Amino acid sequence: MPSLQKDIKFLPGVGPKRAELLNKELGIFTYKDLLYYFPYKYVDRSQFFKISEITAQMSHIQIKGKITNFQIQGAKYKQRLNATFSDETGSIELVWFKGIKWIQKSLKVGKHYVVFGKPILFGRQFSIAHPEVEPIESINTSHQGLHGQYSLTEKLKNGYINSKTIFKFQQNIFQEIDGKLDETLPEYIIGKNNLLSLNKALAYAHLPPNQQELKKALFRLKFEELFFIQLNILSQRIKLKREMKGFVFEKVGDYFNNFYKQNLKFELTGAQKRVMKEIRKDLGSGKHMNRLLQGDVGSGKTLVALMTMLIAIDNGYQTCLMAPTEILATQHYYTIVNFLEGLKLPVRLLTGSTKKAERTKIHEGLQNGEIKILIGTHALIEDQVNFKNLGLSIIDEQHRFGVVQRAKLWKKNTNPPHVLVMTATPIPRTLAMTLYGDLDVSVINELPPGRKPIKTSHHYDSKRLRMFGFIREQIAQGRQVYIVYPLIKESEKFDYKDLEDGFESISRAFPLPDYRVSVVHGKMKPEEKEAAMQEFKKGFTHILIATSVIEVGVDVPNANVIVIESAERFGLSQLHQLRGRVGRGQHQSYCILMTSYKLTNEARKRMETMVATNDGFEIAEADLKLRGPGDLEGTQQSGIAFDLKVSNIAKDGQIITFVRDLAENILEEDPQLENEKNILLRQYLQNEKRGKLDWSRIS
Repeated sequence: MPSLQKDIKFLPGVGPKRAELLNKELGIFTYKDLLYYFPYKYVDRSQFFKISEITAQMSHIQIKGKITNFQIQGAKYKQRLNATFSDETGSIELVWFKGIKWIQKSLKVGKHYVVFGKPILFGRQFSIAHPEVEPIESINTSHQGLHGQYSLTEKLKNGYINSKTIFKFQQNIFQEIDGKLDETLPEYIIGKNNLLSLNKALAYAHLPPNQQELKKALFRLKFEELFFIQLNILSQRIKLKREMKGFVFEKVGDYFNNFYKQNLKFELTGAQKRVMKEIRKDLGSGKHMNRLLQGDVGSGKTLVALMTMLIAIDNGYQTCLMAPTEILATQHYYTIVNFLEGLKLPVRLLTGSTKKAERTKIHEGLQNGEIKILIGTHALIEDQVNFKNLGLSIIDEQHRFGVVQRAKLWKKNTNPPHVLVMTATPIPRTLAMTLYGDLDVSVINELPPGRKPIKTSHHYDSKRLRMFGFIREQIAQGRQVYIVYPLIKESEKFDYKDLEDGFESISRAFPLPDYRVSVVHGKMKPEEKEAAMQEFKKGFTHILIATSVIEVGVDVPNANVIVIESAERFGLSQLHQLRGRVGRGQHQSYCILMTSYKLTNEARKRMETMVATNDGFEIAEADLKLRGPGDLEGTQQSGIAFDLKVSNIAKDGQIITFVRDLAENILEEDPQLENEKNILLRQYLQNEKRGKLDWSRIS
């Protein structure tokens, strides 16, 4: 078979200069990279229009006719080339802003051409900017059907690489390959699932003969891509469970029992009890725990984490909890210290702003085993932080940590500690299956009793005075308010509300001495932030003006109103996280979404979703459908071990579920993939692992 690892510069038509552009702009280095660079959409080139039939609603048109004249317009550095293109029904203008000399040389007045492009109406005249132009005689030989449109960058366009160029490169590869690509899936999977061969699927994905064959080609390619991701994840999980021995936490001792009997002032929810049972089973099994704990904001994850820590401590081990921000780490620290009041259990906080003398004491206490619970930020993974006997690591909001950071925490003991990963960002099932498929998943899907659902409403800027009146009423009743802005300073690019301007208008609307306002944002020093937060927590200030730094980790039960300014600027998951700052006390809570009238359809749908539901999982599903996984917070971090070329996790949920079941069945029957019929599968996984770090052991 021709080597698909061949450098792209050797492909006819590419050469060193174009290869460099493809390397830098699209990450295409080899034939295989190009072959798996798929069109983002397809345009039907089988239909021709008369110029008189063109309407402004058409996305692309294809017309036959001839150029009747050329004209250069504009000053020297802003020149453009205009051509009048006519058929028997009328004329249209063709416009080029680049490559003017080359176009003038290559196109002739009076010659017949086929023109393809997007029509734009200026006044009464249609024009096409940078159209594709081909001599009419080449129509019979060129592919006239569905044409793939490839995503391009400005630098590629400036280097004269357009969608048609990429298509020609693909044709050149297929000529070299000549249908001799090795199959990647075993015959029994292809036959049973009625899949196209790999050769056909790739050919039809770039050069589809018709809509039906294109559909079959894309299904085969998505099937393969998602199947191998699931097979990889599940085989790593089997390997991990087989090879990794976990610390055995045999007993539930005094710390756990005393806490449960004396310090726990309320009944655990059914969901918390179920999750504790799952965790205790892991900890006593002798196998290594690698569990994801999902729970909506305020569902009681921290309490579950603490009780898990107490089991580890009862069995003679130390524990740590790593959070992504100082605010969140500090919040966890105070919550846990309050929970443990009277139990004489040393808890310490380690962050970037911990003073040197305190750091030294912490390092000593960890090494001699005196400190049983350490809470902190990235500071926990510094080389000088050494534990005597770390048995449990808890990672909060794990999507905010890269894989390398998590790996360092893993190495804090010769035998890796049990891992519990927590997230308050509910993850849709198909995404969890793909991103966290190697983890066992527990879900707390119940709020503590007595919590009232937050009332959410959406208002346009014209209702601002009414909103101020509502805030005054709530403050008069003794409540406190968050007002969140997307920006700190005014931006020339965006017409969004900013914190500095907001602070001025809020201070005017809520003047001293009746009202006190404080501010928190990401550019403040940690001690200033902490001071402002403490003032708000203690009730000294009525209104806290903030950016999204308060998205996680701020717990003020008396704050029952959150106003989110320019709410259209935030994604659904972020809006849901921000809303979770209220609803933590016994009073009815409110979330007010303020936007301008100029909303995109997507932004309007986000507002409607927020008003309609408080369910984090519903919101996560809606977010996935609206924005796709690439935009979901955290999913583009270095923690993702795969790069989707053709699939879409939001839209291909059915295929994901199907191929996961298939991969599970294959591995159940043949865990090592030693069976002769699975040789191709084993080879594929081995090739994938070569040259890659093995992240399978890290949550």
